Amino acid sequence: MQQGSDSGRLKKNLGLATATSTVVGCVIGSGVFFKPQAIFTATGGAPGLGILAWLITGLISIAGALTFSEIAILIPETGGIPTYISRIYGPKLGFLAGWSQMVLFYPAMISALAVAFAQQAALFVGDAVIVPLAILVIFFIVFLNTLGSKIGGGIQILFTVCKMIPLILLTVFGFWKGTGNYPVFEPMIGEGLNPAVVMGQLIVAVLFAFEGWTSVGAIAGEMKKPARDLPIAIIGGVSIITGVYCIVNIAYLQVLPASELATLSAPASAVAIALFGDMGGRIVSVGIMISVFGACNGFIFSGSRVAYFLADKGSLPGSRRLARLNKNQVPPNSLILVGTIAAVLALTGQFNLLTDLAVFSSWTFYTLTFIGVMKYRKDRPDLQRTYRVPGYPVVPLIAIAGGIYIIINQLFLSGMRAWLMSVFSILLTLVGLPIYYAVQRGKKKKNIG
Repeated sequence: MQQGSDSGRLKKNLGLATATSTVVGCVIGSGVFFKPQAIFTATGGAPGLGILAWLITGLISIAGALTFSEIAILIPETGGIPTYISRIYGPKLGFLAGWSQMVLFYPAMISALAVAFAQQAALFVGDAVIVPLAILVIFFIVFLNTLGSKIGGGIQILFTVCKMIPLILLTVFGFWKGTGNYPVFEPMIGEGLNPAVVMGQLIVAVLFAFEGWTSVGAIAGEMKKPARDLPIAIIGGVSIITGVYCIVNIAYLQVLPASELATLSAPASAVAIALFGDMGGRIVSVGIMISVFGACNGFIFSGSRVAYFLADKGSLPGSRRLARLNKNQVPPNSLILVGTIAAVLALTGQFNLLTDLAVFSSWTFYTLTFIGVMKYRKDRPDLQRTYRVPGYPVVPLIAIAGGIYIIINQLFLSGMRAWLMSVFSILLTLVGLPIYYAVQRGKKKKNIG
């Protein structure tokens, strides 16, 4: 392995296809296949509010994508949100954003996806291998990504195309062979449930299925034409995903009722078995594994760039090693670091716990980024903006309101488990402060010496 020079930088060799496939590839992973259970459980087995939640959450995500794109294009550098937060609010908060992503968000998403992959594989090899297989998958993808960003990006394009196959099969055959006798929009909610409270739970649940559309910002520094390609990749990708999710979930309801989907831990596989029989269900399960594998690759690909960003700025202990590039011009040590943290989290084997941890940690800094778009317009009106948020300031305010609602819901309205996960996320993020100060003191001593 060749050490990169201090002046070495990641190559600008990624185009629109890789950027869009990173958005779609990171987002469409496991949520659309596994989350219907949580959604229809929350609605009391009623379909209407669940389907509406997919659409509302998609609109919130599109508002976020429209807003996010302005700052991503203004600051098209590797690192994504930590880069934007640093520029808008200062390096301390930017470090905490990066620290949170490096130790919480990306590892939690990677480990959740690896566990989901292993749970599907358990249909073929048994439950005993779930945790070891999840860890093996993580380090295998890490290895593939050390071979170069073109390899990682190429894997992302390939698996994004492949993952559409089970979705297309479930959708086409769901509408074609499904009885169509199960209601889609009524009843809206089960008896005795509060629609406002349930909708909050649904939005948080559905958000995991939309999680990952900001990941393309982390690879902006490797894109050939970020000003042109970023908004297309982010906005187009999220719009495609919203449409796919709504249609697929309606297709599920052509095959099985919402009340039954609420009882199934793997609802997509159950729909596939109902449509194609046991063997067909297994084949579709392989397609789901491919989908989850591609999403896991996308998060490792993007998450390692956040670690690289922090190390390249000299913000972490051992920064020189973490920022080192190999002969393929990728940061192998940053890949290994993020992969190792993810492997530790995968030891829990708890898909839903890991997804809850990821959602709260991410939306805190997403919301700060949305606010930052408005703040940066006031602070730096002199900057030439090749892209401006359409519908300003209404669209950013929708994104901000959605983010604040999600944070409040997780902290105060979703029960003790969500509260504990949120507090843990806050505390682990704050652990970054003494690390930040220690590194800064080390820099000062080095300069003085």
